Amino acid sequence: MSWLLVAIFAYFCSAIVALFDRYLLTGPIPLPKVYAFYVGILGILILFLIPFVNFLIPELWQIFLSFLAGALFIFSLLWFLKALQKFEASRVVPAIGGLTPLFVFGLTTLIGEEVFTFKTGSAFILLVFGSFFISFEGEKKITLESLQISAIAAFLFSLAFFSVKFVYFYLPFWSGFIWTRIGGFILALFFLFSKDVKEEIFKKKKTFKKKTAGIFLLGQSFGAGSVILQNWAIALAPLGVLAFINALEGTKYIFILILAILISWKFPQILKEEFSKKVLIQKIIAISLIGVGLALLTS
Repeated sequence: MSWLLVAIFAYFCSAIVALFDRYLLTGPIPLPKVYAFYVGILGILILFLIPFVNFLIPELWQIFLSFLAGALFIFSLLWFLKALQKFEASRVVPAIGGLTPLFVFGLTTLIGEEVFTFKTGSAFILLVFGSFFISFEGEKKITLESLQISAIAAFLFSLAFFSVKFVYFYLPFWSGFIWTRIGGFILALFFLFSKDVKEEIFKKKKTFKKKTAGIFLLGQSFGAGSVILQNWAIALAPLGVLAFINALEGTKYIFILILAILISWKFPQILKEEFSKKVLIQKIIAISLIGVGLALLTS
């Protein structure tokens, strides 16, 4: 179950990134597409690891598969940010979080992987429901339009997860990871054909203030750690339990909740979180579902 611990730690890092994103996407960075561009471009920095890891130049089809996996990750991130730009996070985040593990489960089932017992199946259901419930806000209903764009983002995320797993079937971890980041970088370059992105990057004198740039880079350092750990968990996990890595995303929202409360209490000028009694009960129920799911998974 080493993949389980790695995945949970990955979501802890992702929770820290989410708090940085909450600040950046509501103010200093006006276009999510620009944000996705920078994420893809910064991925090329992984090339600095080549002298220190077992980096291989694989066969051409393996390079293509790696590029496809990396491009799918950035493309799915773009659709996720598009969903956040058009709808409230409370509408799209629960939908994407709930649909992604179901899509991954469907993809693994299609190729004949069957590893679910009654216990692991129950754990999977509890984790998916807990992940959905912890980020759901009842007063902001999920509409058909928001569900459609969420389904597209979730399906793309599931394809990215599925394809990167096959990369690690054929390549050592660091080689596969580096080649997928190159694929993400190549896709990000195509964003430069977007008029909005070009205007934001080249025509304005300052896309980032120095303070904002520092916050962005610090957030991305945690983001890089999260992506590396998540990919490591994918590499370690058997194909049949790949959907569990997505289902565990609810742990990220537990970490976000804890960190947000701590920051709000200690530094209210940076982040202010207020919870009604109803919302607090909902969070407690969701955390309980996730906790029971984890207990079943590890027992």
